Amino acid sequence: MSISTIATRSVDLADRSESVWRAAERMHHRVIGCLLVVDEEKRPIGILTDRDIVERVVSLTRDPLTTPVQEVMSSPVITIHQDAEWHEAVQLMKEHAVRRLAVVGDQGELVGVLSLDDVLMYLAEQMAAIGKLIARQTPPALAEI
Repeated sequence: MSISTIATRSVDLADRSESVWRAAERMHHRVIGCLLVVDEEKRPIGILTDRDIVERVVSLTRDPLTTPVQEVMSSPVITIHQDAEWHEAVQLMKEHAVRRLAVVGDQGELVGVLSLDDVLMYLAEQMAAIGKLIARQTPPALAEI
């Protein structure tokens, strides 16, 4: 299954020069855990996660009102092409110890974001469908054993 079918297409962005406070406020109101940062051609150049804010701002007592996103975002952002398979995404997440990947199109432009939660939800849906199929095809006598 191509990740283009399970990735989130609506991606919230941050400007690299905006304050971490402003970005965090948007994350809070939108109930999301990350913002992507893109260049002029809409190619992902960084990702700001809630963990970045904790590790690189709060724990270091930096002022979120004056600290720009570009100073604390994770960069380079790990990307994956929209036609890749879900298992390739999981491998990339594992290799780079990340929970989110920027999904890109043929020109490297941002087209979505894929989280580990997205993959797990997809797999859970597939397992539930398989369970229903097995239940329907199991002879009643075997089901009672």
